[in-house]
Amino acid sequence: MPTCYRHPGRETYVRCTRCDRPICPDCMVEASVGFQCPECVKAGNRDVRHAAGRFGGEVATSPRLTYALIAVNVVVFLLQYGLGDAGLIRFDFGLIPPLVADGEFYRLATSAFLHNSLAHLVLNMWALWAVGQSLELWLGRTRFLTLYAVSALGGATLVYLASPYLSNTAGASGAIFGLFGAIFVLSRRMNLDIRPIAFVIILNLVFTFVWSGISWQGHLGGLVTGGLLAFAYAYAPRERRNAVQFGATAAITVLLLALIVVRTGALT
Repeated sequence: MPTCYRHPGRETYVRCTRCDRPICPDCMVEASVGFQCPECVKAGNRDVRHAAGRFGGEVATSPRLTYALIAVNVVVFLLQYGLGDAGLIRFDFGLIPPLVADGEFYRLATSAFLHNSLAHLVLNMWALWAVGQSLELWLGRTRFLTLYAVSALGGATLVYLASPYLSNTAGASGAIFGLFGAIFVLSRRMNLDIRPIAFVIILNLVFTFVWSGISWQGHLGGLVTGGLLAFAYAYAPRERRNAVQFGATAAITVLLLALIVVRTGALT
């Protein structure tokens, strides 16, 4: 009687439908026809082409990253107002140009997770929920997270370049406006109706420049950065999509870092 090729002490009459080797019940993997051994299953999986997203990368079946970003911002807000003086925390982690120039570059990132009030948080998180879900499903999680992070850096960079010397800027608005720019570009690429999106962007820009206390630098910097990055994602040629998208992301990031270095030199 034949024995399992992986367990020589076990007798069996079942054979793998691909390699015809005898396999015991512990080694059987049900296939569309008969059973296969673990090695043949692994070999078959290597040959399977996984579905790509609309603009390359992996397919996101649910916007879990969008929900995670919302959760992080909410948790930081609760810590900000639950651990003591919220104003002091904003001073310690907000984007204050002379302190950034003094070497506290982490402020360029931490400022994107602070908010000045509950209304500030709610508006930003509502916008993230409204546009982030579609973008994550279109782009996949890796590209969506890259878009969010680079847009936040773009907003922080323009704040660093053009804000008043002793200003203290906080909020996820740079990243949110980057998502606005991206969903406009991607919707245009897919021939969707862009008029509602254009209206939302224009309305927010009007509030940005009319309402006092709003950082137009963060909003505009994020909007332009997100739009440029989305353009590279949307119009990259299919045969060189990954290389073009990665190159554009790297080029925009290097440009932003170079502007930060120049501004730091000017302030110091």
